[in-house]
Amino acid sequence: MPAHTTLASLLRDRLGLTGAKIACDQAACGACTVRVDGQAVFACHTLAAQLQGADVVTIEGLGRDGALDPLQQAFIDHDAMQCGFCTPGMIMALQGVLAAPGVAPDRDAIARAISGNLCRCGAYPHILEAALDVAARR
Repeated sequence: MPAHTTLASLLRDRLGLTGAKIACDQAACGACTVRVDGQAVFACHTLAAQLQGADVVTIEGLGRDGALDPLQQAFIDHDAMQCGFCTPGMIMALQGVLAAPGVAPDRDAIARAISGNLCRCGAYPHILEAALDVAARR
């Protein structure tokens, strides 16, 4: 694997995990967001060679036993994925704030969590409602 291979390229081209989208390829849109050691990162600007031993989770790794992750289901329930292109990145960006111990995040904390993710369809109100629904149930 060449030293310049990005995590996004490794996931999509070599491992067949296509949930993380490559849209801007400049770490500006968030469509490629995955979680590395619990932190949201832009896979298009993360070198794969830097991640030996790291815990990498993609949208494909969220569900358990054939069931969707609660946030994935909430996106469906709240119509939060209009075209669906940004959805994996949004969900991965939200995972950390929703899984953090303590008080459930409020609308502002959820909005901050997705501040690096662009939704060209403008589904932000639905995305916020889906995340607030999950936060309320935790």
